[in-house]
Formats: sequence, structure tokens, C-alpha cells
Amino acid sequence: MLHRHARAACTAALAAVGALVLTGLPGVAAAEPAPPTAPSAAASMGADKPSPDVLAAMQRDLGLTAAQAQRRLVNEAEAGAVAGRLGGALGARYAGAWVSGAESATLTVATTDRADAAAIREAGATAQVVRHTLADLDAAKTALDRAATSNSTLDMPVWYVDPRTNKVTVRAVKREAAETVIKASGVDRTLIRVEASAERPRPLYDIRGGDAYHMGGGRCSVGFAITKGTQHGFVTAGHCGRPGTATTGYNQVAQGSFQASTFPGRDMAWVAANTNWRSTPYVKGQAGQNVQVTGSTQAVVGASICRSGSTTGWHCGTIQQHNTSVTYPEGTVSGVTRTTVCAEPGDSGGSYISGSQAQGVTSGGSGNCTSGGTTFYQPVNPILQTYGLTLTTSTDPGEPDPGEPDPGGTWASGTVYAAGAEVTYGGAKYRCLQAHQAQTGWEPPNVPALWQRL
Repeated sequence: MLHRHARAACTAALAAVGALVLTGLPGVAAAEPAPPTAPSAAASMGADKPSPDVLAAMQRDLGLTAAQAQRRLVNEAEAGAVAGRLGGALGARYAGAWVSGAESATLTVATTDRADAAAIREAGATAQVVRHTLADLDAAKTALDRAATSNSTLDMPVWYVDPRTNKVTVRAVKREAAETVIKASGVDRTLIRVEASAERPRPLYDIRGGDAYHMGGGRCSVGFAITKGTQHGFVTAGHCGRPGTATTGYNQVAQGSFQASTFPGRDMAWVAANTNWRSTPYVKGQAGQNVQVTGSTQAVVGASICRSGSTTGWHCGTIQQHNTSVTYPEGTVSGVTRTTVCAEPGDSGGSYISGSQAQGVTSGGSGNCTSGGTTFYQPVNPILQTYGLTLTTSTDPGEPDPGEPDPGGTWASGTVYAAGAEVTYGGAKYRCLQAHQAQTGWEPPNVPALWQRL
């Protein structure tokens, strides 16, 4: 229980969050409008100018009009920024956030303290009071991950932190298999929800995600173009190849080779291309049109997302859960994201994008694009961070102005920042609101959707 003075301080901090909320959240007035010169969260991340391909696919797969799809992307960008600010203000009481609604992207923020509810509503979100903190759920999920290393999980192939139910959900083909792992983990049973499922996910080996590439007798897909210093290449799924595996491109011309690969555990890899290939800031969209990639800000649970694949093309759905573990026949992969986007063999390694923000590469799933299915993607930011790669984006950093002094500080372009990370820039201190890879033009004072000044 908070003491009176501590509770008052927390309420004041949450009220301050409300003052920073932009007026883009529908149906709820912000406590105070943003200064006229401050860019909105949507504008700062390009969500207000989505690709026509993204809008067309969202219309088809989510049942929206073009105007509704565009409003949803803007609302989701604003909701992500509000969720990041509230998460920082709530601290240890924070229990997750999600959006809902076909067009409105209504934001719900969960807390374990009922006293936070009024300030959450003032900040433009719906409040939900729950029993377990997000930290509690993450810790329980980690314990299950550890137990999975010494117990078979083929009959409980999927488990994830679900903020909507305030539980760690285990999807099991056989309940006894789930109970065995749960018992071995030592986790408080009240944190776990077991859900019956017929899913048996598998890697989608015959793949392309954007453009196809080939490895001997197999085919996979380019995820996103990257650079590593002056080296060009791309990220893809780890199950597609091992270090040294040679690749040829969609045109059967020699392309490059795998430099690093992890699978299972994670499902990530990167390929270095030869000098005949250059990285571009695009994903192949509907009818072969280019969809621009402007960054890698992680979208919130419930947000819309689209996938490019060589078998089934361009499809959209929503993000169900982050921080999911899934067991394939080859072993367990952790840290993937679960989605409602369909996929089929031949789609693996493909690009997942939300608006113009890179999200991840196709890992595996169940079902198909006729009857529907569930697909998992390996988030892109951990790939960039693990291998020291830089996402290729359409944002042109240009040349630094020699007349501008170095602002100084710990913030650095190319660094992958997790939500909650703190940096200094220009003599001020900032907290990261949404996971992303920093780039020139996204300095903390310029992108209030990503950074909160402390």
C-alpha cells in the first residue's frame, strides 16, 4: 500500500503524463494540447502518410475503408506514445497496454493500483486494474522458458505474456504436457492460464519475404535490408541457413552468404551480399510495388501489421502478443511475436511491417491463407542489436551541418534502445518510450513519440 505522500507524488507524475498526451486519441480529450510546434507521434514516425499498399491490404484483410485504415494507423502511433509514457510513470505497478477497435485503436493501460485509474483516464486511455504486474508475468514466462529447456514442449508449443488476461497463456495440445512444464517451472499457478489448442507450428522453409533468395535446394525470403559499416545485406530467419551457406537472389544471380544464424532459441540470421547487390529501404508490397521502411519502432499489442511473402503475397492482421515462446519440431524459439496474419510454406523469413515501421521476419505458424491461421515473427530490433546491424530506411540523414555544435550526450544513432532505457542529449536526460533503432533525425528532442524528457 502506498503512503499518502508517495501516492500523491505518483498521481502528480501521472497527471504530468496527461499533459503531454497529444489530441490524436479519439473520444478522449487530452489534459492539455501539445505545443503547436511539437510534432505528433504519428507525424514523427510517418504514420500519417502510409503507403497505398499498406492501406489497400488493410482494407482487404481488416475490413476497413482507406480513410478508416489511415485513421487507425495514426491512432495506433499516438496510442503507442501514450502507452510508453504511462508505462514509465506507473513504474513497478505497470501491467501492460493494448489497443482495440477496428478503427479507433482505443488504448487500455493496466495497473495493479486502483489509485492510478483516474490519471490513466486523464492521459487519454482506458484504465484496467489487475492483480499481476507486467514484471510478474515476464518473470513467470522466463521461468517457463527455463523449464522448457529440460522438458518436452512439443505438446504445449506456444506460451506468451498476455496483458489482456493478465496471465501467461499456455496453448497446449495435451494439457498434461503443459502441467508438467508448469510444475517444473515452480511458477505460481495463479499466473498461468492453459488454453486448449490444435496448433502444431512449424518453420515455413520455402520462403521469401519481399524478394526470394535461394540456398541450394531451398528458398527463403529477404526480411529487411541492412548495412554493417560499408557491407550491404539483409536479415532473415535463422532456420533458413547456417553460417557459410551461399545464397542466390530472386534472379538466380550469386548474391552472398550467411554470416551468422541462430535457431532454435531465437530465429534470426543475416546475409552479407556481394558488390552486385545494394540495400534499399523497401519491402515488396501488393503487385510488386515498393513499401517504404522508415524505422523499427515496435508496435503495441493489438496494432495492425502486414506481411510480405513469396507464396501468399501481401496479407494483414493484428499483433496478438509480444514475448511469445513457441516450440517447433526442431526446438523452442523465445521472444517472438504472435499475430493473426496468415502464412504458408514459402512465406518464411518475410517482412512484417506496421505502417512504415519494420517489425520482424516470419518465423513459422499454423493454418493457411484459405481458412486463416496464426503466424509468429522474430522481432527485428533484437536481430539488429545482436549482430550490430543498421536497418536501411528511406529517411535520408543528409550531411551534418558544420555550423551546428555537437550536442553531446550518450544518445547514438544506430543504437537499439529498449523501452525504459535512459540517455542524455544536449545536456538533458531522456527515457525511451518505445523500442526502436535510433537514426539521424530521430534525436530525442525531435521525436516525442519515442523519448520523454526527464
